[in-house]
Amino acid sequence: MNDTLGDVNLNDALARARQHAPFLRQRLESDPALAHMLAAGRLADALVMAGNTGDDIDDVGIALRRQRSAVATVLAIGDLAGALPLEAVVEGLSDLADRALERAITAAMLARTPDEAPRGFAVIALGKHGSRELNYSSDIDVLFLYDPRTLPLKPREDHQQAALRIGQKVVEQLQARTSDGYVFRVDLRLRPSPEVTPIALPVDAAISYYESQALPWERAAFIRARFVAGDAAVGRYFLDAIHPFVWRRSLDFGAIGEIRSITGRIRDHYAQGQALGPRYDLKRGRGGIREIEFFAQAHQLIHGGREPALRAPATLDALAALAAGGRISEAQAAMLSEAYRLFRTVEHRLQMVDDRQTHSLPEGAALDNVARLHGLADGPALVDLLAPHVAKVAANYDALADDDDEQNARLPRDAAPLEEALARAGFSEAEAARQRVESWRSGRARSLQAGAAREAFEALLPALIEALGASPDPARALNRFDDIVEKLPGGVNFYRLLEARPALLQILATVLAHAPTLAEQLGRRPGLLDGLIDASAFDPPPEVDRLIAAFSRPERDGEDYQMVLDRVRRRVNERRFALGAQVVLARSEPIDVAHGYARVAEAALNVLADAAIAEFAAQHGRVPGGELLVLGLGRLGGAALTHASDLDLVYLFTGSHEAVSDGRRPLSATDYFNRLAPRVSSALSVPTAAGPLYEVDTRLRPHGGDGLLAVSLESFATYQRERAWTFEHMALTRARPVYGSADGRAALQAIVDAALCSPRDPAVLTADAARMRAEVARHKPPAGPFDIKMGEGGLVDLEFAIHTLQLREGIGIDPRLECAIPVLTDAGFVPAGIRDALRLLTAMLVTMRLVSPASAEPPEASRALVARACGVEDWDALLAAHDAARQSVSALWRSVAQTAGDE
Repeated sequence: MNDTLGDVNLNDALARARQHAPFLRQRLESDPALAHMLAAGRLADALVMAGNTGDDIDDVGIALRRQRSAVATVLAIGDLAGALPLEAVVEGLSDLADRALERAITAAMLARTPDEAPRGFAVIALGKHGSRELNYSSDIDVLFLYDPRTLPLKPREDHQQAALRIGQKVVEQLQARTSDGYVFRVDLRLRPSPEVTPIALPVDAAISYYESQALPWERAAFIRARFVAGDAAVGRYFLDAIHPFVWRRSLDFGAIGEIRSITGRIRDHYAQGQALGPRYDLKRGRGGIREIEFFAQAHQLIHGGREPALRAPATLDALAALAAGGRISEAQAAMLSEAYRLFRTVEHRLQMVDDRQTHSLPEGAALDNVARLHGLADGPALVDLLAPHVAKVAANYDALADDDDEQNARLPRDAAPLEEALARAGFSEAEAARQRVESWRSGRARSLQAGAAREAFEALLPALIEALGASPDPARALNRFDDIVEKLPGGVNFYRLLEARPALLQILATVLAHAPTLAEQLGRRPGLLDGLIDASAFDPPPEVDRLIAAFSRPERDGEDYQMVLDRVRRRVNERRFALGAQVVLARSEPIDVAHGYARVAEAALNVLADAAIAEFAAQHGRVPGGELLVLGLGRLGGAALTHASDLDLVYLFTGSHEAVSDGRRPLSATDYFNRLAPRVSSALSVPTAAGPLYEVDTRLRPHGGDGLLAVSLESFATYQRERAWTFEHMALTRARPVYGSADGRAALQAIVDAALCSPRDPAVLTADAARMRAEVARHKPPAGPFDIKMGEGGLVDLEFAIHTLQLREGIGIDPRLECAIPVLTDAGFVPAGIRDALRLLTAMLVTMRLVSPASAEPPEASRALVARACGVEDWDALLAAHDAARQSVSALWRSVAQTAGDE
């Protein structure tokens, strides 16, 4: 700041200060050197001089008071002149408080234990101090913490006594009034249970409180928490530990109600300061500073757990971040920012007069005086300046949740009227539905044991019953919702989310009625529903590189390996859940969803492989000249997965067998990559606190289950050239490198291409294929009448026919069947209708994995959905199209397989 300030004309500001602010007049008279520098317009030099004031004084109390006086004077004149923006003023005051706390703590600890380095005691700033937005005569809201393991002690002194005395000394140093004034008033009332707890708390006890007992308003307070002085290790430890308390992954729409409740209490308590005019409270009044802060904080609490960019502590920064993230409009942000700057500036004028912590407009001549200090004619002019901004802020805040105070019509509690209401809603078995509702109301479920959860659930019930009753299968939807209620560890946020988002409730009802696969996921992870709030959840997933970037982005600094696994699982499963919902809600074509599933899986593989490799390399280093490559086969290789698909993978590595890794525990290349490969599989498959991810199948590697898990590229090439069976080359027709450097992937692709294009005996190939298909049919019969893969004329028959033709004719060799079939059709080997059969069967497979995962005929209520997803008019039309597709595929496979005998 100082480097960019030139000389400015400060004389008008100095004149107004002397005439209208007795405190500033006295400060200027007591420090003529500083006043002379300001009169000369040397604001930058004055800031430097003020900041250095007291540095040569040994008495800490005197030094800090003189420094505060000088800094406050210079900032005030710069503020009055318009030479310093609001941010420079509030940050200058906040930085002064940081320095004062640091010096006071150091002095207090060295005075007690001069032979010990100051440690084990930390200060967390809250409120405007925490966000570096202190006002001109502000208290500083702080939390004193100590670590009993490291806090220095005097002889025969316990830790609590030591911490209490340090805290008392710091408070005395800062707020005791002397002939030099004071430094800052210290407010310790934001600590847990301030009426009964000591002023300094053990850090682990404080963490335990915020993890288990904290009140809702304390979350908003900790948006602005910041370590400011003392032992940084203690401060960071505390803030890292309470991070999940403040920034919850689940969207918390209850935050709106909680914050509006606080506002209501403030308005009631400061009733006289609500109407604009004399006695209006700029901070707490309707349309004032608090309502701007609370508006921003409500949106931060709702979305900040999932969007780290929204966690800005300062109000102006928060508004900008919310607008940039699309959570509020640019116009809202601009309007609120303009009002905030004006309100805070006028608040400073009120406090500059007599250095009093006041926020209320005075009356009569005193109001005229404040207005003239600001450069206006009189008090009415100041009120007129504030009026439009106050009105806009109030209207904006009141619209935050217009219906928040309106009680929904509650569902009846008596049995007979409750059954009648359920019957009207669409539940044909109203008695059973009533018993389910009564079970919820009993509070036996863990998610409904807390009073706040029951209240949120009761408010949700009318809309929930209406949505479930309107679904195609109300009883099924009700039972599946019961699974969620039973499995939820805590329900307040989830129930408030559904109440706040009626459209989301409709989506939930549809999912519960039709998609047991998604309903089961929701039962385990209700937070998956959060991802459907944004309309972008129904867009196709972006390309793999963008997904990799999205899955890689850490939620916080210092993530360990387990945190990476959890983060990736959450983000990947949110994507997969959204893709399944797109099918059930008819937002996307099933084939497009299949491609989306594959892109998500490939991105997850890349991110988790990188993480596993980094974790492994920390112990074993890297193999010079070697890297891990992964070949995707099956549906992953073909870039068309279902919700339930596992990942068929082959692990390979480049470089020499003789190479040795360069870590603390070196390994030969073969051992290195064969220990690394299972780590990658585990990163993909092991369930964590965030749930499961993918099953991994590595049986298609060279030599199958008897072979090494990871083989070198050279060995892989030799094996494919000299020893691979026909079925292994058929598997290679759907092979695609999915992990590794560009050069590594190209080398691997060249080996695959060479193997697929090698000469072969057509008769032997076809006979082998026919024999293999018969073996598959014998060992894996169809699971049900709608087993789209294994049944006669299903996808397995189609794959065998296409792969046999690809290898036999040497054309159409592409891992994606929809790309291979047109080439074979143009060459006359495949009938023209086969591509349509592939598309129908794929659409049915993707949809049935969600609607009827056991391959049985889907419930009657879901049949229209399946038909619509597959692009036909109704269930009967789908059955006819399915039968025709199977017949055409069966005919193709028979014609291909029979050529073995013909030749």
